[in-house]
Amino acid sequence: MTVFHRKMTLTSRGLCRFLLFFVGYLLFLIVGASIFSAIEGPGEIEKVKNLRGLRSRFLVKHTCVPDADLEELIVEIVRANNRGVSAIENATSEPNWSFGQSFFFASTVITTIGYGHVTPLSRNGKLFCMFYAVVGIPLTLVLLSALVERLLIPTVWLLQWLNSKLGHLYQPLRIQIVHLAIIVLVLLVFFLLLPAAIFASLEPEWDYLDSLYYCFISLTTIGLGDYIPGDSAHQPYRPLYKIMTTCYLFLGITIMMLTLTVFYDIPQLNLGLLFTTSEDSEKVRLASSGPSLQYGAGFSPHNEENIHRQVVRVRSRHNDSPSPEEPPHKGFP
Repeated sequence: MTVFHRKMTLTSRGLCRFLLFFVGYLLFLIVGASIFSAIEGPGEIEKVKNLRGLRSRFLVKHTCVPDADLEELIVEIVRANNRGVSAIENATSEPNWSFGQSFFFASTVITTIGYGHVTPLSRNGKLFCMFYAVVGIPLTLVLLSALVERLLIPTVWLLQWLNSKLGHLYQPLRIQIVHLAIIVLVLLVFFLLLPAAIFASLEPEWDYLDSLYYCFISLTTIGLGDYIPGDSAHQPYRPLYKIMTTCYLFLGITIMMLTLTVFYDIPQLNLGLLFTTSEDSEKVRLASSGPSLQYGAGFSPHNEENIHRQVVRVRSRHNDSPSPEEPPHKGFP
């Protein structure tokens, strides 16, 4: 078989894998939509029935109110609520565009969280929001990447330490998985579970599940906007609360990016490699085998200021260390 035919065969295999993955992805979307519809549909129907009943009882009790006027009032209230303006008494004692609120809004724009509960209403505000996002989103990506680079230095040190302690017992892949599990544990405990407990204690209408849901939706930048901290009535220190929440979001997203970096740096867990060429796959296979373990997307803890992309090599097994299948030599600790 010629080199050309070999490459064509490998390309066809890659295309087949991609098509299978694409079909599987569509099925995943269909299954998700079906489950969401089955879970949330009955509750929505019940809520609509209750609202219609409430409206009918209101019109019966207040016969002087025309149905058209009530409809107009409801429409205006819904529109205002969708823009972050509440019609509840005393709920808007703190304006939506105070400095603390505006700081929080700006952070949700440039981090692409985009809750959508407060949006610019004026034409000038909408124009500035687009300009601000065009400039701010790339700057945010640069900042987050720089933070991840700094955090990868102690992360690589941890991997080196694990390798020095476990390299004579386990293969590099197992050590990398242990290392990833530690990073994921830090993310779960300090940026999901503990913050959720804090939010549950500060937000009067949130339980722990609501708070955990908010933390996850925010740090993954999904940003549905159904739960927003500091928007309850009579929230004390609301501007400061918003600023502290902004700091949490920036730090949490950074740790989330660090976790994804560590995850995708393990070739066996990176599904994207299924669609690479044979030459790239061979390079990855060679990089993940042999006497050294490669880690990191170009980070070297010994030379932080080096602008060139480097690879940190960690000894996975000493030359005089036995394999896991071999009994230890006499005198070996």
